[in-house]
Amino acid sequence: MILSLLFENPLLFFALVIGIVAALAVHEFSHALAAHTLGDPTAERAGRLTLNPLNHLDPIGFLMLLVAGFGYAKPVPYNPLYLRDRVMGPVLIGLAGPASNVVFAIISVLVLKAVGPALGNGNLLTQFLYMVSFININLAIFNFIPIPPLDGSKVLFAVLSGPQWNRLRFSLETQGPFVLLMLIIADSVLGTHIFSHILGFFGNAFFHLMGMPGAY
Repeated sequence: MILSLLFENPLLFFALVIGIVAALAVHEFSHALAAHTLGDPTAERAGRLTLNPLNHLDPIGFLMLLVAGFGYAKPVPYNPLYLRDRVMGPVLIGLAGPASNVVFAIISVLVLKAVGPALGNGNLLTQFLYMVSFININLAIFNFIPIPPLDGSKVLFAVLSGPQWNRLRFSLETQGPFVLLMLIIADSVLGTHIFSHILGFFGNAFFHLMGMPGAY
């Protein structure tokens, strides 16, 4: 997948890797910043309140991303007991990551629209900006999916906050990662294209809103 670009177009491969690393660093830093702002020092004490990607990348998760197209970074730790609002706090922390990627994607598109016509489609900077916007909007959309451990699940858990939902919440928290893994395998091995359809629908909507041609 992404790794194959190394042999086909090394410059484009390294530009893509830089884009992925930047997107992941911004995503995880935003989780840490949101937690810090809401009163929780856990992420800062763990060295995660930084844009340094080395503090956020998981070697196995990053390698999986390059080889299989799906991967992960180190989860940002937080302690809900420190939060000033223990109901909405986790939701805001969860949404901070994908929201930052949406902002990153918007900025990338705006810069691309400003410099792209002068540089041309074949320019490496043009391609880099396009990839950065594509990577960030994909990362945001994927993490908005309400399946644990993805960030969108924090919104779902806030909705299911009453004691009558405790059993369902427990099932989702314990079985969610397994369900997500099975869906990823079904998508890539069995060709169900579940995530491709989700990313394509919302991704194209984003690029059309930004006045750009569909990217999927």
